[in-house]
Amino acid sequence: MEEQYTLKKPDSIKKRKRVGRGHASGSGKTCGRGQNGQMSRSGSKRRAWFEGGQMPLQRRIPKRGFNNYTKKAYQIVNVSSLNSIDAGELNPDAMMEKGIIKHSDRLVKILGQGDLDKAITVVADAFSDSAIEKIKKAGGDAVIRDFASVKESKEANV
Repeated sequence: MEEQYTLKKPDSIKKRKRVGRGHASGSGKTCGRGQNGQMSRSGSKRRAWFEGGQMPLQRRIPKRGFNNYTKKAYQIVNVSSLNSIDAGELNPDAMMEKGIIKHSDRLVKILGQGDLDKAITVVADAFSDSAIEKIKKAGGDAVIRDFASVKESKEANV
């Protein structure tokens, strides 16, 4: 008679180990837990990173580097990307609407890469010297915004 089915159960599916079924089974009496100790008792558990009193890995490895908690993270905008926008004044809210930056409530710095053809008043938190020079050369103005007042107004709206 021909074999009707050729499907096979995957190797990952295994029957659970049945413990406490007599000493002949290999896991009877102490059920594979040994005689004494913490893990032989019921309800015993340890943290995932517990190493039995040995100096833990996160304390053994050397700590390197320095994380500056006062560092200001700017969103970078080049002068060349301002050139594509038709506006008399360009502030972070307008830049966010145009898709140049992602967050209007974070710091924005204008850098001087590229050229500017039109006169635009640019409002940002910081400017490079070359960016100020190019904006003024095109007939525009570089204005530094007061970031503290922006933060307060955002918190008041929330």
